[in-house]
Amino acid sequence: MKERIHEYCHRLHLPVMAERWSAMAEYAAAHNIPYSEFLFRLLEAEIVEKQERSIQTLIKLSKLPYRKTIDTFDFAAQPSVDERRIRELLTLSFIDQKENILFLGPPGIGKTHLAISIGMEAIVRGYKTYFITAHDLVTQLRRADQEGKLEKKLRMFVKPTVLI
Repeated sequence: MKERIHEYCHRLHLPVMAERWSAMAEYAAAHNIPYSEFLFRLLEAEIVEKQERSIQTLIKLSKLPYRKTIDTFDFAAQPSVDERRIRELLTLSFIDQKENILFLGPPGIGKTHLAISIGMEAIVRGYKTYFITAHDLVTQLRRADQEGKLEKKLRMFVKPTVLI
């Protein structure tokens, strides 16, 4: 029976359940855990693992140069940055409203850090995100135009929900 359960889990693309069900079943039996709670914990483990894999995949595809979150941004060192406005942007309401965000300012005030923080939040919430410098964007578009592939390249840049 164990082999068949393992096989069925793999056929249903449930690798975490295939790996953990037996140990979790033994634990549930030893601790008199109800069947519904056992099943819930097993399904929850599968979902948590799938979400984590999804986030890791989205991070890789995003091409973010580094991982930064808002927790590491020093608002006290940059009083010109409106913390309340940034925290509002982290709600990602601009995505539903189809708005663009543009950070302007001199070098060293944290524009990239803030943009990446917003990108990381978008990734955690399951949005496809892509990072490219303005210079690389222009270079790639120019080259695509010269090769007669501008339309294709533009489609590539509008695929992600968040383009940084």
